[in-house]
Amino acid sequence: MAEKRDYYEVLGIPKDAGEAQIKNAYRKLAKKYHPDHNPDDADAEAKFKEASEAYAILSDAEKRKQYDRFGHAAFENGGGGGGAGGFDFSNMGDIFSEFFGGGFGASGAGWFNDMFGGGGGRRGAANAAMRGDDVRVSTRITMDEAFLGVTKQMRINLKDTCATCGGAGAKPGTTPEKCAKCDGTGQVVFTQQSILGMMRSMGTCPDCHGTGKIIHEKCPDCHGNGQVSISKNMNIDIPAGIDNGQYVRIQGEGNPGYNGGPKGDLLVGVNVVNNTEFERDGYDLLKPLLISYPRAVLGGEVRVKTIDGEILYSVKPGSVSGTRVRIKGKGMPLVHNPKSRGDLYLDLIIEVPKKLTKEQKEALEAYDMTLTGEEKLKNKEKKEKKKK
Repeated sequence: MAEKRDYYEVLGIPKDAGEAQIKNAYRKLAKKYHPDHNPDDADAEAKFKEASEAYAILSDAEKRKQYDRFGHAAFENGGGGGGAGGFDFSNMGDIFSEFFGGGFGASGAGWFNDMFGGGGGRRGAANAAMRGDDVRVSTRITMDEAFLGVTKQMRINLKDTCATCGGAGAKPGTTPEKCAKCDGTGQVVFTQQSILGMMRSMGTCPDCHGTGKIIHEKCPDCHGNGQVSISKNMNIDIPAGIDNGQYVRIQGEGNPGYNGGPKGDLLVGVNVVNNTEFERDGYDLLKPLLISYPRAVLGGEVRVKTIDGEILYSVKPGSVSGTRVRIKGKGMPLVHNPKSRGDLYLDLIIEVPKKLTKEQKEALEAYDMTLTGEEKLKNKEKKEKKKK
């Protein structure tokens, strides 16, 4: 097992940090590494747990005093109670709610306790109403669809409350019994010996697994879970301006809650396939624009294809290849304000003709004859520099 890092190092704070400094450091790390913002990222989840463990100790005056004296040894062998790594996270759900309003991202404090296996999680709440799980799916759209917005019909796999038992999990005609071991609370008190003496902590009841109920005869359709798997067609409205990797949240369309709790949300991740000649940078679009040598010299209007049609752009006389120009309001629409748009940036590329007619050569030579000696010298120096 890898050696644990110092808790002060984990939070990036000095050893004399005050309560506010500890809380602010943890708040920043929790937001950065929260799994709702880093789905399927094991590294982010590990850092989130590490920061939460550090905060659980350093935010508690007594535990901090023990840690400062004995280090990690103070909480080994169950010394600090239940939860992850021998720590009691029973109060972390409340702390997490304080930080993020009781529901950071998709799942809030209930998710936090489930993650750490603490006593205040979804299972540990026994008869308390708990929010359902979020459901994550993904879809693919084109850049053109991202510009206009699109409705996608998708078949979504979800959970639904079992109609046979009404979510109770028990066979019709029977009722679950209150768990005798935890008296229906879903939690029991554990007493453990540590180097600091006997320590008491709350944990999930091993008999009812935190439900507070014992089902002797399970429902034949849901097998005691209270929920069944379903699949249904849904029309997903994807807003104009959405970018690759972003998602659409549809509230209340996730899995059903527990004990009468509300449904979770449906999160639709969007993968945008670029089927256009434009490169995207946030809400701005970029593309090269080829212009002829005479047009670069003389200036004048050229036709430019934008993502929503052609426009006329006036090239300035004497334009140089590699110049970037901006056309305002011709980028992607803003997701939360589709009437506003980003900009289109054109990288001017001057086409130098490789083959010329006799007349064209004579015209260029005649132009060259009009140049002064000083201008010819400058042109010669430029050519020599390019050769080097």
